[in-house]
Amino acid sequence: MQSILKELATLNGQVTSEIIQDLIDQHKPARERMISLYNRYKTDDLPIFNREFEDSGKINRKLNNSFDSEIIDTKLGYFIGNPISYQARNEQKKTAEILSEFILRNNIDDLDSETIKMATICGYGARLLYIDREGQERVMNVAPWEIIPVYDSSINEPQFVLRYYDIIVKEEKNEKTKIRVEWYDDTTVTYYLQDDRGNYILDTTEPVNPQPHLFDLVPVIIFLNNEEQQGDAEKVLNLIDAYDRTFSDVNSEVEQLRLAYMAFYGYEPDEETLARAKRTGAFGLDAKSEGVGIEFITKNLNDNIIEHHLDRLEANIMRFGKSVNMADEQFAGNLSGVAIKYKITPLENKCITLERKVTAALRHQFRVLCTAWAKKGINVDYTDIHFEFKRNLPVNVKDEAETTTLLRGQVSERTRLGQLSFVGNIDGEMEEMAKDAESRIDLSQFADEDEGGEE
Repeated sequence: MQSILKELATLNGQVTSEIIQDLIDQHKPARERMISLYNRYKTDDLPIFNREFEDSGKINRKLNNSFDSEIIDTKLGYFIGNPISYQARNEQKKTAEILSEFILRNNIDDLDSETIKMATICGYGARLLYIDREGQERVMNVAPWEIIPVYDSSINEPQFVLRYYDIIVKEEKNEKTKIRVEWYDDTTVTYYLQDDRGNYILDTTEPVNPQPHLFDLVPVIIFLNNEEQQGDAEKVLNLIDAYDRTFSDVNSEVEQLRLAYMAFYGYEPDEETLARAKRTGAFGLDAKSEGVGIEFITKNLNDNIIEHHLDRLEANIMRFGKSVNMADEQFAGNLSGVAIKYKITPLENKCITLERKVTAALRHQFRVLCTAWAKKGINVDYTDIHFEFKRNLPVNVKDEAETTTLLRGQVSERTRLGQLSFVGNIDGEMEEMAKDAESRIDLSQFADEDEGGEE
């Protein structure tokens, strides 16, 4: 990557067909890995589905247990089940208005959920900022396997970004699949199209190429899941596959009646007799014949060993995937907040890392957006925008109420109300409390009037 950056520096950031091909070739293993992880999440392509036996006569049930998608969905529900709260610091009214309009126009709650889902599955998610036909700033999610960020080792943000994807091109009577490339730098986006010889040339279908993207920074935002860019389920894929194999084999044993075989003594049935027995469920034997009989030979299967093996696999999947089974009996009952947090500590530790990465990505996103707003004469400082994350936890309201009651007078009202999970807008709640206080009748003044003999 550093050699490519040096080459780009000598070309003043102008990319060549050779550089594009080198970047795509280097990115190929990561692309295939991310597509495979996403297909596994959708249960489209699993090893158990491709499993075959040499003996084609054996039943080969292919049952999958989607632990990987459960690990992803559990983290998403816990981390972003409550949408990220965007707030303007220091009561910046103009910033708050711009921020609210941007969030509403782009359906940011849904966008955040999908971005973080892809980051959790593939190791990182990606967004593209653009200006729509009405001149408004918009955001769209981009598949992470389409994105190649080019970093300088001394700067923690992409200097350039290459996006590539397949398109169908009509040529005379034929249709061909070709790769289209978008090359982003600080000011422009340039479009390239793969020709018949595999070279990347400027896409002549674009009326302006290159064209300004109207931001002062690269408008592609990378959302890391962790520094290693690993998906949450990657470390336990082999354990999940082992669970699928064991589970499928047991099901095949039961379904194929390999747990019991029929033994004949002094009698050998022909094919016609066996076929009739399958229809009627019974055999007819000559009662006068001695030493003739039929019985089942039962194959003993130690189900305790199998269940223990499956339980151990499931426990290790959850342990090393740093997840938790919310349907487990240990979450039943009226647990205190401390008890719940103790049980989900591994999941929380994983989410702390993600929160820091998402905060950094969102801060960079608004830094880029502020360059577009500045062109409209709207001066917004991206450091005035604050992001608040609130975990989606099972709540013991009674426990919270007792705790906040004890805090009355010990901390500020804002801090105290912030401990209540069901209070979403602290400022709004404080305003409502103030209105309630104003509407209350002070009965003490009537007591004074009675003592003085006045009405």
